[in-house]
Amino acid sequence: MNKTRAVSAWTARIRTPIWIASTGLAALMIADTRADSTYVYAVQLSATVQGTPPRITLSWQLDPYGAANYTIYRKAKEQASWGTPVASLPGYVSSYADDTVAKGATYEYQVVKAANLGYAGYGYIFSGIEAPALEDRGTVVLVIAKESAAGLETELGQLQSDLIGDGWGVIRHDVSTTDSPQNVRALIMGDYNADPGKVNAVFLFGHVPILQSGYMDYDGHGPRAMPADAYYGDMNNDWPTDPSSSLNYIPSDIALMVGRVDLAKMPGNGAAVPWPSEVELLRNYLNKDHRWRLGQLIVPRRALMGNRRGDEGGLAVAASGYRNFEPLVGPANTIEANISDTAPATQRWSSMLAGGAYLWAYGCGAGQDTAIGYLGTHGTDSEAWSMDLVDWNARAVFVMVFGSHLGNWDHTDNIMRAVLATPQAGLVCCMSGEPHWFCHHMGLGETIGYSARLTINNTTLYQNQMNPFTRAAYIALMGDPTLRMEPIEPPSNLQASVDAAGVHLNWNGVSDPEAEYSVYRATSTLGPFLRLNNSLISTTNFTDVTAAPNAYTYMVRAVVLQTNPSGSYFNPSQGIFASISIPAPGGPIEVQVKSEGDQPVLTWNSQAGVAYRVQATDDVIHGTWNDLSGPITGNGPSASWTDSVTNSSAHRFYRVMGP
Repeated sequence: MNKTRAVSAWTARIRTPIWIASTGLAALMIADTRADSTYVYAVQLSATVQGTPPRITLSWQLDPYGAANYTIYRKAKEQASWGTPVASLPGYVSSYADDTVAKGATYEYQVVKAANLGYAGYGYIFSGIEAPALEDRGTVVLVIAKESAAGLETELGQLQSDLIGDGWGVIRHDVSTTDSPQNVRALIMGDYNADPGKVNAVFLFGHVPILQSGYMDYDGHGPRAMPADAYYGDMNNDWPTDPSSSLNYIPSDIALMVGRVDLAKMPGNGAAVPWPSEVELLRNYLNKDHRWRLGQLIVPRRALMGNRRGDEGGLAVAASGYRNFEPLVGPANTIEANISDTAPATQRWSSMLAGGAYLWAYGCGAGQDTAIGYLGTHGTDSEAWSMDLVDWNARAVFVMVFGSHLGNWDHTDNIMRAVLATPQAGLVCCMSGEPHWFCHHMGLGETIGYSARLTINNTTLYQNQMNPFTRAAYIALMGDPTLRMEPIEPPSNLQASVDAAGVHLNWNGVSDPEAEYSVYRATSTLGPFLRLNNSLISTTNFTDVTAAPNAYTYMVRAVVLQTNPSGSYFNPSQGIFASISIPAPGGPIEVQVKSEGDQPVLTWNSQAGVAYRVQATDDVIHGTWNDLSGPITGNGPSASWTDSVTNSSAHRFYRVMGP
């Protein structure tokens, strides 16, 4: 296979650190790439938490070249600035204990390192102690390219059910691949404007029309148009309206999380075995997506780093991996691939992806549409090819890459989209380094789409020593934007039955003995679902005594208290469903009256969830019936009401009215 190296990564043959001037600072470069110190541009943060007394303790690796100090900042998740520091620590300190926290709250931290040699390092973590479950995630607009998805209705139906079961509302649009991006976005904007408080994500599935940016040159290979999916997240309508013109940078913050699964133009040229058709690649992706959500795709909590590019005068693209990996997989769980010129084939990044499974992976080097240099086994530049990822079944779920030309992901057999075409594991890929991505919120249950939107909108809130091309229109997420990092096993076999006492639910529990459950109800299979239990349920049954006659869909989710290197949070599983109809009450209402002291007490046969009213009259023949009570909701086989109103008449007649 004929491959042309697009750009040379910096390599030299000496082994001692050298220093070069970069943007007025001293920037570190290690000449032997096997000993590269790119990680010093990140503060690699993890957290341990305790509930009594509440405390979050941040820990990080000390800089091997020495740090002058570490400055700690803390803010709420949605705050737009870090404010004043909460602590300043000497450079030999590697932890910080925050006692001004509360159980059930969340906190975002920034740790800024001032290195003795003049560079800076930045670390971010989103932490909490028993942070509440994120149950209502808003509404996702699911845009389907109908030519790409022919024959996938079963799998797409499963996807929609999975989205609903993870707390999403779903609005679906089927569009043509030949439609215009402007018309597609108009559909999305219509949904957003109808409910801006809820619509917050768009999932582009199949070869949905692609808007191109203006001419950009992020990699030194000349200005060119780039695919610009950020366009579909702009709900301010301030993108150019002329289809012949576009932007290099987003004109204002995007409102929606955007992700795309597009496997068109993926023939696998040069593959050992021809790749499946576009439809079959998409089918396989949906099946992987479903298995991941059910906790059936098991991968260890570890990450793989393939860092060929080094620090590049402070650009340090691989700091994206080091900075994100620590709070997500924890200390000592990032494995380094061998990126030297003479590395054995088995130690290369692509070979290690084929030989083991990883939650996260990062790879950077000299790039082109279908290859990254010195991360694989092909040719004089030891390239990793997109064909390798698919043919060898690379097994990393969330993947970040960086290299020349990779941002043109709409090109044939693009290596970023090849991650999504892998048989078993690949679900997400992005290009991180120009600019850097920030995914630390996923440690407490946020989605990869949240990280994508945060990264697209970021300017200086989240930093690296150098972070060019922030807010570039080409920043894009390949993959399902609603995916979370830690899916757990859901319950199964939900059964529903109804009688006069209410709706009885029973289900099979999960294997985790610490798991508890939440129960939800909706009047539509599409939701929205209302949680019925105030506190988690430890048993595998529940009776709903509040449902009035109607058709209902019930959902049950397992919930575990998840503890990880970011903190602890309540993590809900996918939901399982059962539907049932409660008939309107039939037969007479039989009322009995007895006296307790001088107050009459009425009891009658009732049906759970049905509203009743008590009426009275002094003259059953000529009088009028007056309401004595507001609605009284039946909560089982019988209901009761006490007449505490003083009555001057010698007698009073009562009746109970149902619906």
